[in-house]
Amino acid sequence: MTRKILLSWSSGKDSAWALHCLRNRPEYEVAGLLTTLNAAFDRVAMHSTRRALLEAQAHAAGLPLYAVPLPWPCSNEHYEAAMRIACQSAVERGIQAIAFGDLFLEDVRRYREQKLDATGLAPVFPLWGLDTRWLAEEMIAGGLRARIVCVDPRRLPAEFAGREFDRAFLKDLPLAVDPCGENGEFHSVVYAGPMFREAIPVESGAVVERDGFIFADVRVAEPVAAS
Repeated sequence: MTRKILLSWSSGKDSAWALHCLRNRPEYEVAGLLTTLNAAFDRVAMHSTRRALLEAQAHAAGLPLYAVPLPWPCSNEHYEAAMRIACQSAVERGIQAIAFGDLFLEDVRRYREQKLDATGLAPVFPLWGLDTRWLAEEMIAGGLRARIVCVDPRRLPAEFAGREFDRAFLKDLPLAVDPCGENGEFHSVVYAGPMFREAIPVESGAVVERDGFIFADVRVAEPVAAS
């Protein structure tokens, strides 16, 4: 029996690859992308993805986007209250599970499982336990294209912000950094891959420091006017 699920969508490579994997599993029907947005800036938290690029991703994936606005600053209580409402709405639409792109952080998985326990929604972790070096290489070989949009300079040099997520990037990573950034070393935004019907034209913007992190802006590229 096929289960209708939502995918927790960060706009980055792990959630994008989770979508690709879920579409190859006949027991699931991905019915939409669930995203939290910083309402003050209209961007995805930590990834800082602009709403326009987020909507372009949903269009390229051929899926509806369910955006959950969060206040800024946002307490854990506010976050959990907003997610309870989102989960209730999902159940009312016939959704049976929510999938996450988590890889190996046990405390994060336990938190998600505990919070979904009373909602009627089952947690699904399609990438869980995969070797992250292998996974990073698999993503790149499979055609995923992404840029690094956030770097924690305490773990990774600031110069990595704005780079392409490619083999050269992986080769240059310090040994202590997880190849998928699962410990929070970096975050990405995806603009092409097998989970999309077409690539999204993007261009890089400013690189800034904010709240102790380095953010590299990526936006949907303006079409070039015909001469």
